[in-house]
Amino acid sequence: MGCSFSGLNALYDNANGGGDVWINENRFRILRQATFPNVFLVKELISDPNKIKDPSHVSDDGTYAMKKVLIQNNEELELVKEEIRVSSLFSHPNLLPLLDHAIISVKASQDQSRKQEAYLLFPAHMDGTLLDSMKAMQAKQEFFSTLEVLQIFHQLCAGLKHMHSFDPPYAHNDVKPGNVLLTHRKGQAPLAKLMDFGNACPARRQIRSRSEALQLQEWASEHISAPFRAPELWDCPSQCDIDERTDIWSLGCTLFAIMYGVSPFEYALEESDESPQLAIVNAQIKWPTEPNVQYPNDLNQFVTWMLQPQPTVRPCIDDIVIHVDKLISKYSPLK
Repeated sequence: MGCSFSGLNALYDNANGGGDVWINENRFRILRQATFPNVFLVKELISDPNKIKDPSHVSDDGTYAMKKVLIQNNEELELVKEEIRVSSLFSHPNLLPLLDHAIISVKASQDQSRKQEAYLLFPAHMDGTLLDSMKAMQAKQEFFSTLEVLQIFHQLCAGLKHMHSFDPPYAHNDVKPGNVLLTHRKGQAPLAKLMDFGNACPARRQIRSRSEALQLQEWASEHISAPFRAPELWDCPSQCDIDERTDIWSLGCTLFAIMYGVSPFEYALEESDESPQLAIVNAQIKWPTEPNVQYPNDLNQFVTWMLQPQPTVRPCIDDIVIHVDKLISKYSPLK
């Protein structure tokens, strides 16, 4: 699905609440800002029922999430177009779908030079992110059960497997609890959806010079959260092949965080206020010692398996899905 340009937003109003926004043939009332920057909760006022093709994505109460992106130059325009293109590739129950989008021209005021804005429409998930849930549970000194950990993680693996199954494979490039929407369901495991494909791109890159290695490191430092960033993106060799196993490292860090509330390398930032690079490239995992959180050694070994400093010995997503299925069977209550 390519970018569409709509002239219906000429009357675009204040995006902090009360304004109306057109996304192609659909009109939305902005209700309030969400917890994410430049993301708003909107309610559909005028709709084209044929626009959202998958009925499962149609909101019962007409509310959706809308991301607004300010576009001030051609480079930013191309980045938005690429995010839309990549987001539109994926169709999986554990990946947040892009429902609609529009790139529109707006009048520039005297003190603003921007000429365009992009609107990206997504399903609204009111329970927030996995990170939000982790913080709330930490405040109460609560933890997910072993089975809940595995069920949430299994869904992330399933979504990531979809991305890695493309030819060529796509890497998400920022797997972390803050990029996982978690919807709590009574009597069922929470529903997890991986979101934010602004950094996603073909995973496999050939690095054949020092300048290419430094360029990749600089890109990673700007786009991938430090406590979840793979070692090869901190210290990239001048001759190497980068692939989707950078996501596997982030996935291992995320599993640790689901269990213990933080990345395994968060301590390196907290204790020294310096880069966690040394701890990461040497895979120096600091396991919690609190007596009130106990997980089977199987889970700790699972984390260690993914956090191999050498990407060539790191497992691929298919291996991880097989293993997590076995662990779910092992720790599910007998029926």
